[in-house]
Amino acid sequence: MSPEVVGVVGIFIMLALMATGIWIGLAMGLVGFLGIVYIRGIEQALMMAGSIPYQNVAFYAISVVPMFVFMGLIISETGMGTDLYHTAHQWIGQVRGGLASATVIACALIAAITGNTYTGIIVMSKVAMPEMKKYGYDEALATGSICSAATMGILIPPSIAFVMYGILTEQPIGKLFIAGVIPGVLQAVFYVITIYTKCRLNPRLGPAGPKTSLKEKIVSLKGIWATLVLFLSVIGGIYGGIFTPTEAGAVGVLGSAVIAAVMRRFTWKTFYRSLRETVIMTGMILLILIGTFMFMHFMAVSRLPFAVGEWVVGLGVSKTVIIGGIIALYVVLGGPLPELPLVMLTIPIFYPVIQRLGIDPIWFGVIIVRMLEIGSISPPVGNNIFLMSGLSNVPIGTVYRGVMPFICADVLHVALLLAVPSLALFLPNMMR
Repeated sequence: MSPEVVGVVGIFIMLALMATGIWIGLAMGLVGFLGIVYIRGIEQALMMAGSIPYQNVAFYAISVVPMFVFMGLIISETGMGTDLYHTAHQWIGQVRGGLASATVIACALIAAITGNTYTGIIVMSKVAMPEMKKYGYDEALATGSICSAATMGILIPPSIAFVMYGILTEQPIGKLFIAGVIPGVLQAVFYVITIYTKCRLNPRLGPAGPKTSLKEKIVSLKGIWATLVLFLSVIGGIYGGIFTPTEAGAVGVLGSAVIAAVMRRFTWKTFYRSLRETVIMTGMILLILIGTFMFMHFMAVSRLPFAVGEWVVGLGVSKTVIIGGIIALYVVLGGPLPELPLVMLTIPIFYPVIQRLGIDPIWFGVIIVRMLEIGSISPPVGNNIFLMSGLSNVPIGTVYRGVMPFICADVLHVALLLAVPSLALFLPNMMR
């Protein structure tokens, strides 16, 4: 077999291994090792297996992963997400659909300090869902708003998905973080407009909550000071060139710990739980990362990505058509596969293609992360949908029905990012 055919066979074997339930990082590493054995021999495969784990994990920049994971867990454990929802509730809860819109705003703020999709769902299913039930909100709207808004956790910085994309493609993580700011804000705006439109057409879906005085609104702002301080410290420092993303992660951990201590919510028990979960999650991520680099080495030796890139360029179709095909594939794969494994599985194949086409890698990273969000709530699988259903005891069919209007908003949002790339590139291009 030619090296390119070996590469194709390797992909199918890897997918088959994943279907059996084997760890994703192990499946990728095993296929990468055996592929090198077939193409180059056992000696070179053993050299790769001995060098890649050290070369691609034992370097300074990778420490940004446990830093941001640790920061997010401290915030989750100390209840700051509840404060964010309370503040949004006080300001817009009294309008139609206001509690659902408050959920979107709270999830956007949670995203700005956690970097994952699950924290938003876990927090809001405990805090926002009971409130919306109390005021007679439609279950589909309530669960759909939580499930969809939580996906902003991997777009609004700091984002672990951007970290992984940056490591795999050697793109500056700081620029990727900043590139997600405007698209993330726009996504929240699109969701709020969707909720307002639905409740305007059918007021019974989201009745108005209790009115609050101006004094109560102003007092409630104390619930967001911690988030603003952390976000401005971390992202502002990166944007201003004060420190690197890795240093920003350390600043975020220290800041979240100090703020939690000032608020008297930080205990040794909280610290231990956060640290323990950080070690577990970091270990999982690093195993996947090692497997990914071994798989990428196999792909490079097989020359499959370069052959695919040449074939795509030879088709003579526009970049828009090619990007559309990649987007469609992410929608299909985004349901059954979690965000990080999907990034690591596909980037080794797609990135050489977009390089050949001359597509801006920072903009492409934003589009990829945006599609990961949509995939996580797309029927018939959608990992976030199952999590939301389990936490809220709402039938999966109801949650599916609830996310559909938000998926429509997502389509419009992605179309806007495709039509106006500067929405993602303006801030990164202004960085020092």
